[in-house]
Amino acid sequence: MSHQIEIVGRDFEVTDRIKEYVTKKVEKLDRHLSMIDETRIELAHVKSARSSIDRYVAQLTVRGKGFILRAEERADDIRAALDVALEKLDRQAIRYKGKHFNNRGDGKSAAEVVAEDTEVLIELENEEPPVIVRRKQFDLIPMAEEEAIEQMKLLGHDNFFVFYNAETGTVNVLYRRLDGTYGLIEPRVR
Repeated sequence: MSHQIEIVGRDFEVTDRIKEYVTKKVEKLDRHLSMIDETRIELAHVKSARSSIDRYVAQLTVRGKGFILRAEERADDIRAALDVALEKLDRQAIRYKGKHFNNRGDGKSAAEVVAEDTEVLIELENEEPPVIVRRKQFDLIPMAEEEAIEQMKLLGHDNFFVFYNAETGTVNVLYRRLDGTYGLIEPRVR
């Protein structure tokens, strides 16, 4: 194992068997991205879920130099949620590796790259690239954060609301979290 793995339980007891299971599965991510610094796994049991299918939540965050990959899944069993989330992360790692390392002078011949990733390429070929199907423009009116929450509720926006923060003078994104609270994204230009 070449990176740090942190396992956190929220309303969920993380047993040694689950730690062992998670560690064994997460170590396999190294085969695609060797420069992973840390992996954080949050496991939760949501008693108030609308459906029993959504009771267990596995949220995985992988950090490395210059990248962050994240996946979250819900299932009726914690291992099932973990497996599906790990599959998503695995695909993200393959996609990231393909975009940033293949055909960039990494010292491997084309034959070596093809031999390693033949199965992966077949999977990626079947995926369609994301397409922007709608563009929308709107006027931003300066408002306070509390006013933005009210506007979000009045407009019936359940997931997010973009507004111009009068207090900070920046464009912010207000979003509703799964637990019913709100989050605020305050972008910075570097």
